[in-house]
Amino acid sequence: MVMATTNHLDGKEVTKYLGVVTGEAILGANLFKDIFAGIRDIVGGRSASYERELQEARRLAFGEMEEKAQHVGANAVIGIDIDYETIGANGSMLMVSVSGTAVFAESV
Repeated sequence: MVMATTNHLDGKEVTKYLGVVTGEAILGANLFKDIFAGIRDIVGGRSASYERELQEARRLAFGEMEEKAQHVGANAVIGIDIDYETIGANGSMLMVSVSGTAVFAESV
């Protein structure tokens, strides 16, 4: 499955627009990650545990969107938008949502 943030695919012609497809993933952050991330905020540096959570949430959201695109007969998703949010009490959950247009594209 070809996935692109652009509205066109180089070397391919979109022959069918099959509708908007989406994917969402919400993952809870746990207490220990929050504590260590807080320490990182004080001393500086990256929070590897949160980065892994975001990567996993993004992987799940893209996987869900790809399944939906395949279900409608698409071989590509274009115009993809990726959004990140924190939700829940004290922002304790990470949400990644992706959306795009499912299309069928042929080589030109």
